[in-house]
Amino acid sequence: MNGRDLMGLGGSVGAAVLAALVAATPVVAQAMNAKAAVDAAKAQGLVGEQADGFLGFVKPSSDTALRAAVEEINRGRAELYRKAAAENGVSPEAAGASAFTTVVQTKLKPGEFYKPAGGGWVRK
Repeated sequence: MNGRDLMGLGGSVGAAVLAALVAATPVVAQAMNAKAAVDAAKAQGLVGEQADGFLGFVKPSSDTALRAAVEEINRGRAELYRKAAAENGVSPEAAGASAFTTVVQTKLKPGEFYKPAGGGWVRK
């Protein structure tokens, strides 16, 4: 099942996950720092969105703070995908894939990277 298939499930799982990501208020400064670090890395072409709904490294990085920020955000996304999956009767993997489709179509900025399933990194 791909992200487009999920759009017909009585509402968009990807849109629901995206709304949860946007609505989530970071409760600690560390979460805001992680988002800022990842946003800067995305703008620099170091980090991008992967087809599974998680962040990945476009270019290898030895920056431990950036690696920690990506891991922190990916842990949060994994939790959101599990919740969205349970609420919509799909797998967490399907929820992540649907979120990826939504992010690429609506939130990814020109110049940022994404990696479709089975493909290499693509600049938007």
